Amino acid sequence: MPISPNFTSILSKDWEINFTQCAPNGYLKYTELCNLLQLTAAAHSEIGGISFSDMQEFNQAWVLSRMRVEITELPKWRDTVTVKTWINSLENSRSVRALEMYVNGKKIVGSETFWAVFNTEKRRPEPLALPYEHFELYPDNKATAATFSKINITHEKEMVFERTVFLSDLDIVNHANNVKYLEWCLDLVDEKLILKQGIKSFEMNFLKELSLKDKVVIHENTADETTIFSITKEEKTSFALQLNWK
Repeated sequence: MPISPNFTSILSKDWEINFTQCAPNGYLKYTELCNLLQLTAAAHSEIGGISFSDMQEFNQAWVLSRMRVEITELPKWRDTVTVKTWINSLENSRSVRALEMYVNGKKIVGSETFWAVFNTEKRRPEPLALPYEHFELYPDNKATAATFSKINITHEKEMVFERTVFLSDLDIVNHANNVKYLEWCLDLVDEKLILKQGIKSFEMNFLKELSLKDKVVIHENTADETTIFSITKEEKTSFALQLNWK
């Protein structure tokens, strides 16, 4: 699609929280929070002419590599949230995007995301084939107090679960959707911590693709106020999640 006449380098988009997105406590699920952030990023890419459809003409897609989310509180059922997004950096095959979520003008979530341009046929990163100079960049306008990082995966980790990648886990790029990794790990957390909104922040590192019928092992290590999960396939790490508790 061509660049929209309504294109702006900073996009604000409203979403109403519906009951299918909520946990039993009536508040937005952490996985659905990530979905809303990514849907807003996708909407900004769409009006800017660098959406999935645009990129598929060159067999390309944006793939999430790292993500940090800082949470003051979660929105609840029937809240209307405003998600605001802009790009901190964009060059060649890499982009850093900032996102913030507001309720009634109050910021409740900040997120920093790191994306790579991925060739969906060659299955490897490559420079973006589309023009992007019309995006104004805001390198100093940060959405989070801390930046995303490489998660330190300890070798002293406990195997807690095994699973197989099913069709329902795959996305349009034909690999396990990034939110699925988070869902698998959070299902292994004490539900009381989740229902009490105990997560202060979390980070995710996406390291290797997982495909249909892959068999994976989920590991966990908890120390002080931090829990680290890792997902491995044939003893190689595909994903890491760090939960920081309040």
